[in-house]
Amino acid sequence: MTTAVPAPVPPAVLDDVRRRLAGSAGELTPHRVAEALRASGSPVGDATVLAVHEVLRRDVLGAGPLEDLLRLPDVTDVLVNGPDDVWIDRGGGLERAGVSFPDEASVRRLAQRLAASAGRRLDDASPHADVRLPDGTRFHAVLAPVARSGTVVSLRVPRGRVWTLPELVTAGAIPPDGAFLLEEVVDSRCAFLVSGGTGTGKTSILSALLSLVDQGERIVLVEDASELRPDHPHVVALEGRPANIEGAGQITLQTLVRQALRMRPDRLVVGEVRGAEVVDLLAALNTGHGGGCGTLHANSAADVPARIEALALAAGLPRDAAHSQLASAIDVVIHLGRGNDGRRRVVELGVPERDASGMVSLRTAATFDGDRVVRGPAAATLASRLDEMAW
Repeated sequence: MTTAVPAPVPPAVLDDVRRRLAGSAGELTPHRVAEALRASGSPVGDATVLAVHEVLRRDVLGAGPLEDLLRLPDVTDVLVNGPDDVWIDRGGGLERAGVSFPDEASVRRLAQRLAASAGRRLDDASPHADVRLPDGTRFHAVLAPVARSGTVVSLRVPRGRVWTLPELVTAGAIPPDGAFLLEEVVDSRCAFLVSGGTGTGKTSILSALLSLVDQGERIVLVEDASELRPDHPHVVALEGRPANIEGAGQITLQTLVRQALRMRPDRLVVGEVRGAEVVDLLAALNTGHGGGCGTLHANSAADVPARIEALALAAGLPRDAAHSQLASAIDVVIHLGRGNDGRRRVVELGVPERDASGMVSLRTAATFDGDRVVRGPAAATLASRLDEMAW
């Protein structure tokens, strides 16, 4: 995929047109583009005018050269590592995109404009930004020289609609019997975590599972950046806020979890557990708020207890207390990963269990192998918990 500007119009002419248009007031129209092209001494054919107008329109209103990539079916991520290094993910792993920027300044300009559209400053004094754009796209950027290769941009594209469990089965993310097992986890009001590495589909799986929640229940979502979109009639979404350039106005997930507990949630959901909010979530799940859930970054299901321990310790909760809270708060861990083909899949269900020392480890209840569900050593424990919670 390449830019729509014909070959005879070089980048220098585009820059000249930009400068001329910026020097006079008025909307960006093909007529003004044609006048600027004439003034620059360039040929003014209809195709050239319209193509240059489209490129400039994207520079002003859209995502520039990335606009067409963001509109591709099934695209979840668009990544820019420099002017000539653009990648996309369509669910099958990263692939290089046939798109480039004229230079580093163009990437920087686009990053700053996108950040500004969400009310954030992005410059040498504040060289990184992580925001949600007006259309729901998650935007992150780091400027050079902090990013050695040049300005780095990451765009996480929200899906137009939520995956359903049958669609995930069809896509090969879950075996049919595994989908039935996940439905039981939701119906029984077990508290669960969806774990996995970056880009393994945790948000998609959690949205699909929350869509199965009884319509008479009230779901309260707490997220750092709004990404969960469950298909459910009663969802209240709370979103964190970073500090402004004066260092004031921050609203943390920990604060939002505490507020959510006062909003009569039937299901308390933390979109991504990654800080001090883990303490409040565990406390909430231990005090009558059944059916709560969230996502957690972890390399494997077995790493989940250690990950929670580290987050809790950083928040001031002693190790023994963290394990004690975890053992009684979380019933099931649903772990996701990527196969050798790059596709996202649910790979394991585990249950936390305490040993004689009081420490928690995760025992495998089931593994998903292609279209099969293979029972693990803790299968009976999971079945017992599902029956107990359903009762």
